[in-house]
Amino acid sequence: MIHISNGVFLASVFLFNIINIPFLITNAQSSCNGPCNTLDDCSGQLICINDKCDDDPDVGTHICTNPPPPSPSGGGDCKSSGTLKCKGKSHPQFKCSPPISSSTQALLTLNDFSEGGDGGSASECDEQFHKNSERVVALSTGWYNKGSRCGKIIRIMARNGKSVTAKVVDECDSINGCDAEHAGQPPCRNNIVDGSVAVWNALGLDTDVGVEKITWSMVGSNEAYAIFNV
Repeated sequence: MIHISNGVFLASVFLFNIINIPFLITNAQSSCNGPCNTLDDCSGQLICINDKCDDDPDVGTHICTNPPPPSPSGGGDCKSSGTLKCKGKSHPQFKCSPPISSSTQALLTLNDFSEGGDGGSASECDEQFHKNSERVVALSTGWYNKGSRCGKIIRIMARNGKSVTAKVVDECDSINGCDAEHAGQPPCRNNIVDGSVAVWNALGLDTDVGVEKITWSMVGSNEAYAIFNV
């Protein structure tokens, strides 16, 4: 029978733990401002934005930042209406979006509105495709409001201080997805402004990032006419 002394046994356990520490660290989830590549890399209700774990505007947490002042439009508790399974993952569905104010918080995503692009079918508002040089956007289902904002102009403000106006031409569907009509994409979150390359370029943002925190607001009809009829 092989006999192992207590000292040798304890030493072997110690070495085993040391060797496996990097493995444990690698699989640990990141907290605020920690590095990340996907949503699964962040702990709790945090999401991955710009390769760092940050608060999720959908949930309304302020774990990484100080709570903002109350919205002038009041509450707006928009809860998920269900889930849709896509490629083995469950995605929340929303029929609503946060209330619109003079500075509505949102996530800007990148979309190709041209034929054959990742936007899928033609835009809902005009049943047409749009060139990447056009400043156009799609809004989450709640903000799209059954097409009531089709053709409307919104102003988008980036955190770098730049702003741009863009026309609403489509819905970023927060209910349906994972099919050919949506180019296989899952449902949008309920706080998305899906912008064309022209929108990203005008804001001086890196399209490779793919998601940026922004604020947006509606543009009055007189100003909108002046912007697009110069």
